[in-house]
Amino acid sequence: MNAPTEAALATATLYERLGGRPGIEAIVEDIWNNHVSNPLIAKRYANSDPANVKRLVTEMCCAGFGGPETYTGKDMIAAHKGMNINDTEFVAVCDDVLKALDMHHVGKREKDEILCILYSLKGDVVYQ
Repeated sequence: MNAPTEAALATATLYERLGGRPGIEAIVEDIWNNHVSNPLIAKRYANSDPANVKRLVTEMCCAGFGGPETYTGKDMIAAHKGMNINDTEFVAVCDDVLKALDMHHVGKREKDEILCILYSLKGDVVYQ
């Protein structure tokens, strides 16, 4: 199989550039591992169902990054209601995501896009 051309990469969705669902699933697995080992936020995941959290995050990323999947979870405000997540925890989550992206050798363009998406959700997540 030939490598995608520069023109094809320029028009590919973020979903496609990350390797579709398999690529996103692999990244989500590392995000989960980063979160549960991060002392700033690990306690937030202590009573979570790992398979369900990873499934929902994968769905959300796939749908939000231009893939054909449908996100079946709650909206961000409802999902984080009552959690009172603070700014430090939000940044820790973003750092964990960036670390996972680096583990998968994701390019700067894609990392910047994902960081913009994360920060667009901040108001729906922090202090809810």
